[in-house]
Amino acid sequence: MHRFAFHRKAKSRAAISLQGAHLVGNDGVPLRGEITQAKGEIRCQTRSQEAAGISLLWNIQGFGTVQIQTTRLPPRDKPYHLQIELARHRLLCITLKLEEWGLFDYPGMEDTLAEIDAARDLFIQALQRVEDPLAAAELADRSLEKAMWASENMGRFHASVFLNRRRQSAGFSKQFLGLTMPASTSKVGLPRRLGDGFDSVRIPFTWRDIQPEEQRTDYDTADAWVKACAESKLAIRGGPLLNFGVRSVPDWMYIWENDYEAIFDFAREHVRRTVQRYGRQITSWTVASGLHAENVFAFNFEQIMDLTRMAAAITKQHSARAPIILDITQPWGEYYARNPRTIPPLLYADMAVQSGISFDAFGLQFLFGIASPGYHLRDMFQISSMIDRLANLGKPLHITALAVPSANPDGENGGRWHGEWSDETQAEWLAQFCEIALSKPYVESVCMQSLEDGISDGLPQGGVLREDLTPKPAFTRLGELRRSLLPETGK
Repeated sequence: MHRFAFHRKAKSRAAISLQGAHLVGNDGVPLRGEITQAKGEIRCQTRSQEAAGISLLWNIQGFGTVQIQTTRLPPRDKPYHLQIELARHRLLCITLKLEEWGLFDYPGMEDTLAEIDAARDLFIQALQRVEDPLAAAELADRSLEKAMWASENMGRFHASVFLNRRRQSAGFSKQFLGLTMPASTSKVGLPRRLGDGFDSVRIPFTWRDIQPEEQRTDYDTADAWVKACAESKLAIRGGPLLNFGVRSVPDWMYIWENDYEAIFDFAREHVRRTVQRYGRQITSWTVASGLHAENVFAFNFEQIMDLTRMAAAITKQHSARAPIILDITQPWGEYYARNPRTIPPLLYADMAVQSGISFDAFGLQFLFGIASPGYHLRDMFQISSMIDRLANLGKPLHITALAVPSANPDGENGGRWHGEWSDETQAEWLAQFCEIALSKPYVESVCMQSLEDGISDGLPQGGVLREDLTPKPAFTRLGELRRSLLPETGK
């Protein structure tokens, strides 16, 4: 058993939220286990005796509430000091990234390195006071706070250096910042207003909407969006074509839930029909999204890879010039700790490469701010590190869905960043994310998940336009960023 004791002053001894808490094993892969809380301890029971850490939503004074983790530790009877282990892990990650990014002696890093040293000194003091758990906790909390700010500043500094280099070398095409269109046809004239801020749109050809009945297809909504976007001279990205989440699968498909061959045939026909219809207008296709994380039919590993291969092959056959993207959702893989029928995201990505599936790039989704496992907020340092990990597989990357809320959902806590969510906080977060992602030469585009506020995409208040279609600060801020990165002769 792994036991983690947390220590707070008497007035703040409230229980810690374990929503989204999970164990983490080797290579960051979540582990299945039972996590409970009692008498100021978090107790974790697994079936194995391997080293493990715990990942949970944690409030850092002054910084926010984010999902972070401890170091990996062997099981033992004596409880570990939770705050010390949270600080230890962040300092370890900082040290590794300083070396990987070559920032130890980089000019301009002096203040951040001083903050890292201060965080490390506080951590050492916490270790020295471990026999006084409350005093050690206070020192570890201060160490973690400084480490969080220092790691974020380090990531932003690294991004600023390489973003400037990429801009000076004209490393940005005119299709690197996009939006996802809503499902309704009532606002199809909207793309005419988007050109100042964005240069591409993604049209989700959702199977549930396109084929609501087994013998009937309805492409009217998609046709209207494709026509409106083409007239506005916005590049059109398509997909995902296959997603087996509950919001994407047609209701009539459930009668075939025990017949994989029938499901495969229906899926193949949906992909073929859609790609043939729009092959000339679409500049890139996301052929599969989240097959590794969520599927209502509980496909096994071989079936998931089989469907991925089929979708890529059919799309390549009927739209040979358009790049093919495989979408990775919930990239930290929290879902795997709850559902053994899923595949860890990095394993799925690696198998897609190793098995010879014909695709051109990976997509990554970063959707945060929902009080649901997999959608708890991660900080910019973790995000930058995760993007680096996917890049090691040797494929270009596209951020295919990006969103955080502009207001705090009622009664929910999916994480906070530098205070409560607001229009201004959302704009700042999205701008910082885009700067970090686009500073990496292997990231080719970033696409917002939500054009406008609403709940249809599962993230209320996540759009860059309000429900009355007036622009939020995020819309303006992202447009300014796009123009600053294009050559002076560009738009």
